[in-house]
Amino acid sequence: MIELAPNHSMSNSLTRIGTQPIALAAAVLVAVVAGGASIALWRGYTGISPEPDRVVATRQLQARTAQASEQLVEKTKGLEATQQESIDQLQVVQDQLQTVRRLLAAQQTETKKLAEQVGGLTGAIDGLRQSFASAQPSDVSNTPTIRKKPIRTKRSAVSHRKRGKSRG
Repeated sequence: MIELAPNHSMSNSLTRIGTQPIALAAAVLVAVVAGGASIALWRGYTGISPEPDRVVATRQLQARTAQASEQLVEKTKGLEATQQESIDQLQVVQDQLQTVRRLLAAQQTETKKLAEQVGGLTGAIDGLRQSFASAQPSDVSNTPTIRKKPIRTKRSAVSHRKRGKSRG
């Protein structure tokens, strides 16, 4: 096998950089400053600056946000009004229901009173029927006979009238 000799030149350059950190920092600083200067010169030469575009975009976004907030407030107010109307209507319905319940209770009380009165009257009628039924067979013999009136004919009616005129 062939052995390769270690490459001293590469490891030597890395150690050189590691030993001089000030030179490395200075090179990075020069590169950053050169990049910033080139961007500033490019913007100055072309006249294109993203800041006004950002300001315009921010203002448009703020306007849209304000408009959306106003719409949200309007919709919320509309919902509040609708909710209040619903609450009012529900209150009216509850009041009507309570009135109907009171009327129904009064009607039920009146129905109970009438049912008791009808029961009392039914009992009284039954009592009268029973007393009439028990009294009727014994009273049949004691009842006076009713005379029948003679049926008048036209002649008897006429003669009766004549008699009445002659007396007068």
